[in-house]
Amino acid sequence: MISNERPSPYGQKSYSSSAPKPHVQEDTLKMEKIQIERKTFVFALKENPRGRFLRITEDVNGRRDTIIIPATGLDEFLKLVGEMTKTSESIPAAKPES
Repeated sequence: MISNERPSPYGQKSYSSSAPKPHVQEDTLKMEKIQIERKTFVFALKENPRGRFLRITEDVNGRRDTIIIPATGLDEFLKLVGEMTKTSESIPAAKPES
């Protein structure tokens, strides 16, 4: 083991030692981009042989993080986001400490 490689706590090999995954053809059905403060979010509805999914990519100064939601879970995801939005609007924001 190289000194900077650590075993995964999940019992799997680290990403650096695994073989690259083969490319899977994806078709983009729709894509939208929004800018919120200093973050850019890209919402891409895609489809591949395994099904449809929503890929949400957050870009902050060149650093990207992505989550993928299977199309079968989009209604539940939308419902939860709606609940979070209502809660955010109903609870007063904390005042910053001086």
